[in-house]
Amino acid sequence: GAERIKGYTEQEIIGKHFSVFYLPEECPQHPDMALREATVNGRYTEESWRRRKDGSRFWASVVITAQYDGNDELRGFSKITRDISDRRVAEIALGTAREEAERASRAKSEFLSRMSHELRTPLNSILGFAQLLDMDSPASQRPQIGHILRAGQHLLKLINEVLDIARIEAGHVSLSLEPVSLSSVLEEALVLVSPMAADANIELKALPQLSDKLGVVADRQRLIQVLLNLLSNAIKYNRPEGQVRIEVEQSDERVTVSVIDTGYGIAPERIGQLFKPFERLDANPSVEGTGLGLALSKSMLEMMHGTLSVQNTPAEGCRFILELPLVLVHAPTAPQPQTGMPADAALAARLPARPAYHGKLLCIEDNLSSMALIETLMQRRPGIQLLSSMQGQLGLDLARQHAPQLI
Repeated sequence: GAERIKGYTEQEIIGKHFSVFYLPEECPQHPDMALREATVNGRYTEESWRRRKDGSRFWASVVITAQYDGNDELRGFSKITRDISDRRVAEIALGTAREEAERASRAKSEFLSRMSHELRTPLNSILGFAQLLDMDSPASQRPQIGHILRAGQHLLKLINEVLDIARIEAGHVSLSLEPVSLSSVLEEALVLVSPMAADANIELKALPQLSDKLGVVADRQRLIQVLLNLLSNAIKYNRPEGQVRIEVEQSDERVTVSVIDTGYGIAPERIGQLFKPFERLDANPSVEGTGLGLALSKSMLEMMHGTLSVQNTPAEGCRFILELPLVLVHAPTAPQPQTGMPADAALAARLPARPAYHGKLLCIEDNLSSMALIETLMQRRPGIQLLSSMQGQLGLDLARQHAPQLI
C-alpha cells in the first residue's frame, strides 16, 4: 500500500528520513515539529499535502504514534498515511458549490431588498389616484374603482411579504422591541380582519377578557402583521360558516396566544413544509397568497425572541400558537393605522379627530407620479402651502429659505 501511494519501493525508502514525503517548503521544520508533538502527546495527526516519488502531490491523512519499550523508553515512531485526495476534491467542490449558492442567495436578497422602492412607488401612485377617483366619482363608477383598490391593496400585500422575506434573508430587518399591550393589538387585528370574515361568512369569536396591564415585548407593527397573517389564514382555510377564536394564556415569563379555526386541518405529510417560504397550505388556486405568510410570521417572532408552532387535527381544524416574553404595561397602546391597508370604520371611530393643519409643507420627491399625487391631495387642504422639489439640493435650499413646519 505504501509503495502504491508514495511510489517508492521498500529498498528505495528504507534508511531515508521521512521528510522526503513533505513538500519542499515544509521540510525545514514541519517533520521535526510533528515528531516533537508525538513525543509529548504520544500521537500526532494532521491532514495536509504530501509528495510522491515522481513529484506529484496527494492529500494525506497522517497519524504518527510514539513507540515505547517496556521501560517506557522511546524506541521510535510508527507512521500511517492514507491517500484521501478524492475526499479532499469532493470537500473543495462542496465548499465551492456552497459558497456559490450563498453568494447567489445574497445577491437575490439584496436585489429584492433594493427593489423595495422601485416596486412600491408606482403602486402607491396607483392606489393614491384610485382613492382620489373614488372620492369624486359618481356612484355608478365606484364598484369598478373598488376593484382597482382591492386588487392594488392585495398586490401591495404580496410585494411587502416578498420584500420582507428578502430583507430577513439579507439581514436587513430591524425591529423596535418595546412593551406592547396585548389586548390593544389583538383588538386592532380583529377589527382589521372583520370585513374579510364577514365576506366569507366566518364568525370571529369575541376576545377573552384581558387585563390592560398584560403585555408582551414585541415590535408593535410586526406583531400586528403576524396576527393578521394567522387570522386571515384561519378565515381563508375555514369551512363555510366556521369559527375563528383567540385564546390567551400566561406563565411567569411568557404569554401564549392561540389562533384557532374550525377548518379542515392540514394533511400530516404537509406539516413539515408549513413554515417554509413559498409553501402553500393547499394548492387551491382560488385561495390568494404567496405561501410566505407563515414563514414570515415565524421569522418575525423569532427576531422578537418568540416562537410559532401548530397543533393540527385533520378534518377538525388547526391551532397556531405564538409565544412571546411577558411584560406588564401601564396603559394600552393606542391603535395605529396600517399603511397600505383599507381603513375600517370601527377602527377609525376609535382614533382621535385630526386637527386642521395650517402652514408650509416641503415635499422632496423624484418620482413624477408621486409628486403629482401629493400636489393633488394638497389642493384639498387650503390651509397648507406646498413647496415641492424633485432635486435634493433644491429641496434643501427651499427648506433654508422658507423654514417649513413639515418636510
